[in-house]
Amino acid sequence: MATIPSAEVQRLQNALPFWLSLGMIPVAIACALVGGWSVLALPLYAWGMFSLLDLVTGENPDNADLDTPETGLKYYRLVTLIWFPAQFTLLCWLLWYAPQAEHLSLAAKIGLFFGMGVVSGTIGINYAHELMHQKPAWERALGDLLLASVLYSHFRSEHLRVHHLYVGTPRDPVTARYNEGFHRFLPRVLIECRKSAWKAEAAMLARKGLKPLDKSSPYWRYWGLQAAMLLLALALGGWVGLALFIWQAVVAIWQLELVNYIEHYGLTRRYLGEGRYEHVLPRHSWNASHRASNWLLINLQRHSDHHYKPDRRFPLLQTYAAEDAPQLPYGYPVMTMAAMIPPLWKRLMNRRVKAWRVQYYPDITDWHGYNKGLHPDPKGAPAV
Repeated sequence: MATIPSAEVQRLQNALPFWLSLGMIPVAIACALVGGWSVLALPLYAWGMFSLLDLVTGENPDNADLDTPETGLKYYRLVTLIWFPAQFTLLCWLLWYAPQAEHLSLAAKIGLFFGMGVVSGTIGINYAHELMHQKPAWERALGDLLLASVLYSHFRSEHLRVHHLYVGTPRDPVTARYNEGFHRFLPRVLIECRKSAWKAEAAMLARKGLKPLDKSSPYWRYWGLQAAMLLLALALGGWVGLALFIWQAVVAIWQLELVNYIEHYGLTRRYLGEGRYEHVLPRHSWNASHRASNWLLINLQRHSDHHYKPDRRFPLLQTYAAEDAPQLPYGYPVMTMAAMIPPLWKRLMNRRVKAWRVQYYPDITDWHGYNKGLHPDPKGAPAV
């Protein structure tokens, strides 16, 4: 019998913790079959268990070898590739099963699809984010399918064509302003991101001499996939199923924007004049090295390196010490819960933003004026 090389076994063992997200699939099935209070198990699994695991496992300061070949990442990549069929199968089954399940009360159905939104938001959109950054078209297509399943397809355009270019500047809606509470941030970003995504794609087509609704616009794909998802939900679960599908999408989008809120809160790139800003550096994203929540979120919390090197696959993302990147006090599960309580969030984070300013930009003494856009800006937008 052939034996697996020890190096291969080691690669598999190193990748397996990142597969813990798949545990949400059987938990979701059990919630649907049991009903009642069990529907709380999904958010408890994602937010509660991994927050406790962060306390037990601590932080991971180790960095992977950047020279690792693509073949050495296959077990890491595989979890992102199988996620869409797993999530899609679960969603379709729930849409068919839940509306006709007599043991599920209306409250239980709402709670169950809240949990489904946690699955498709905490994990699904996060995996879509990883996939949309990859070169193979079929990986990007999987990302599109995941985003369509939560009716947020424009996120791809907004993220790649706006956020990564303009993070930490007035032109990025997703960069949360200093002292801006999440409940003010959310409606602003929901409106502005749709506008900025559309304008970015229209501008790209205009540079080619094409109209915004040219057949090559990705919006035809976005609209088509989202319409197909809505029709599928209606076919599987009727009007109740359609309503539950939309509800899980709302929860997923809320999850995404909570993460967007905490990733760059209060951080600003230096304005260089003539509409230019300094290059994106690790200092322009909040970094977190908490081991367990990075397993759940496939190293999304190493966000400083993701913006510094956006094309790196998640196993190769590097972490940074406090002298190179600002640090979150807790992992994303705890920080997103704190963000829902603005006074608590500001107590945790405002002093850290002020310390960041002193550390990296000691020459800027009037931050109130700087953040009010008193430096020249060709767009006339308020500064972050």
